[in-house]
Amino acid sequence: MSAAAFKVCMLGDFGVGKTSLVARYVRSTFSEKYLTTIGVKVDSKEVLRAGREPVKLVLWDIAGRNALDTVAANYLRGAHALLLVADGTRESSLASVLDLLMQSRSVLPHAHAVLALNKQDLVGQWEVGPATVRQLREVLPVLETSAASGAGVEDAFAAIVAGLVP
Repeated sequence: MSAAAFKVCMLGDFGVGKTSLVARYVRSTFSEKYLTTIGVKVDSKEVLRAGREPVKLVLWDIAGRNALDTVAANYLRGAHALLLVADGTRESSLASVLDLLMQSRSVLPHAHAVLALNKQDLVGQWEVGPATVRQLREVLPVLETSAASGAGVEDAFAAIVAGLVP
């Protein structure tokens, strides 16, 4: 029997670490080289859960942007969840991803959303302050991640799985 598959779309500005988070999660790798995603890159990972059926996450790494155009909106169709990614060292990327979340609600009104504040390894350079993080946690799951070190990456995807399958 194959695992139930769930489409998860990654949304966020250019350079926030969406592709790096997927690489860390799926292949346990990280590269310092910045590779711009053009269009969409699809990857998948089967997730084993203690005493329960496994699930397959189909991860759609959508090219960085700060507004949804028709193409990006089409990529979102059928998604079960959104992993919103912001760069903690660039507060503007947080505003962009929250705008993307609002725009995506016209296509996916009920999709589970989790926010990954990436680049936790550079927390001393963060522009996103603790008060902002506390406020965000009142409205959606927020995890601090580092694709470079791997910190919080498994937790962010586990939060996605937890919101998909009780």
